[in-house]
Amino acid sequence: MTLSVQQRGNTFLVVVMCLLTLAICAPFSSHDWQRVVQISVAVCAVVYGLCLPQAERYVDRPTALGVSLIGVMGLVSAVLAHQPLWALTEFAMVISCGATAVAFSRVRRNGDESLDRVLILFVLLLCMIKSIQYLHAGLLAFTRGEAVLNTDLLLSGFSNKRFFGQFQTFTLPLLALPLLLSNVSRTARAMVFALLCVWWLIAISGGTRGTWLGMGIAGTALVFLGASGRRWLAWQLAALACGLLLYWLVFTVLTGYLGIQISNGAADRLTTTLSARGPIWWQAWNMIVERPWLGFGPMHFADIANDIAAHPHQAILQWASEWGVPSTLCVIALATRAGWTTLGVVRERALSVVPVDLLRLCLFASLIGALTQAMVDGVIVMPVSQLWLALVVGWLMALHVWRTSPAAPVPMLYKMWTAAGVMAVGLLVFVAIRDVPHLTERIQHYMGSGKDHLQPRFWVQGVIALEKQ
Repeated sequence: MTLSVQQRGNTFLVVVMCLLTLAICAPFSSHDWQRVVQISVAVCAVVYGLCLPQAERYVDRPTALGVSLIGVMGLVSAVLAHQPLWALTEFAMVISCGATAVAFSRVRRNGDESLDRVLILFVLLLCMIKSIQYLHAGLLAFTRGEAVLNTDLLLSGFSNKRFFGQFQTFTLPLLALPLLLSNVSRTARAMVFALLCVWWLIAISGGTRGTWLGMGIAGTALVFLGASGRRWLAWQLAALACGLLLYWLVFTVLTGYLGIQISNGAADRLTTTLSARGPIWWQAWNMIVERPWLGFGPMHFADIANDIAAHPHQAILQWASEWGVPSTLCVIALATRAGWTTLGVVRERALSVVPVDLLRLCLFASLIGALTQAMVDGVIVMPVSQLWLALVVGWLMALHVWRTSPAAPVPMLYKMWTAAGVMAVGLLVFVAIRDVPHLTERIQHYMGSGKDHLQPRFWVQGVIALEKQ
C-alpha cells in the first residue's frame, strides 16, 4: 500500500521524535551516542526527501545562490585542508543539517496545524522526562546522607552541563507557548507553568551563563514584538522568579538545615570571566590572519592542539578560521537577511493570537537565544544543538509567509542538492562505521597521553591533531 505524502511526513516525524528521545533522555546517552543519533536522523531526512516529488522552492534566488557559494568555498577549503577526510566529514555534517532542516520544513508544509501541537507536546514530554530525572537525582542526593552535594551530578544525558544548557536555550522559549494560548484550560496552564518553573530551576542550578545570556537577549527582543511578546516575557520572568525561589529553598535553606555543602553552585558562576575562552579565541584569530580566504578547513581548529578545547566556543571565529572570511560574510549575510525577514512577519502579526503566529514568535525567540549563545558556546558544534537548530529553522521556514509566491525550483539545482545530501550522509555513515567500534580505545589513547579532560568536536574526543603522530 502506497503511503500518501502526509503519511510519509508523519512517519518521518515519529521516527525522528523517537530517536531524539533516546538521544536526550536515555540513561546511557553521551556525546558519541548523540552524534550517532544525529547521523541516523540525517539518513531519515534524506530518505524522506527521496520519497517525495520535487519540492517547491523554500528559499528565494539570492538565498539559493548564497548557499551554493558557501558550499563551493567550503568544498574547496575541505579539499585543500591538512586532513581532507575530516574536513569533508564536517562539510558533510553541515549539509546533513541543511537536509534535516528542509525535511522538517517539508513535513510541516505537507501537514497542517495539528503538527504544531505535536511539536509542542513533544517538547513538553522531553522537558518533563528530564525534569523528573533531575528531581529523582536530587532526592537521591539528599537521602544518601553525604556531606557535599555536587549540583553537576544532578544533570544527566549530556557529556557536559553546557550541552544541557544549550538544549534548554532551545526549549525554554517553546515551553511558554501553551501559556499564551487562549484555549488551554487553567489546569493544563498550571501544569505547564510548574514545568517551566522546574526547567528554570535546572537552568539556574546548571550554571550555564550562555543560556542566561541567550534568554536575556531573547526576552529583550520580544518586548518590542507586541502584546504577545510581552506576555511571553512576563510568563518567563514569573517562572524565573519561581525557579530562583525554589533554588534558594532547596540549595540554601534545606542544605543549610541538613548541614550539606554545595559544590558547583549557581553563585560560583556569577562572574565576568571568559572561562579560558581568551586563548582559544586568540588561536582562532591567528588562524584567520594566517589564512583569511579559505581558512584551515572545516573542523581544522581541532587539528591545532591546545589544552582547552577543539573548537573556539564562538561561531563567527570558528567559521572564519576554518571556512574563511568570505564564507563567513556570506553566512552572516544570509542569517541576517533570513532573521530580518522573519522579524518582519512576526511584527506584522504582533497583534495576532492565532496559535501558528504564537508558535512562530516562540520559535523566533528560541532562535535568537541559540544564536546569542553561539557567540560564547559551541551551539553549532554539539549534535543535539545542531539537531534542534535544524528543527527550529526548518519549522520557521515552513511557517514563513511569502509576500510573493516563490519561483519554481530549478531542476538542476534540486538534483544537485539531493545528490549532495545523499553523498553527505553516505560519508557520515562511513565515518560512524569506521570509528564507533574504536571510540573507547581512542579515548583511552588520548587520556593516556597525559591529557586531563576530553575535548568534544565530532566525537567526544574531538582532537584530530593526534592523528598526525
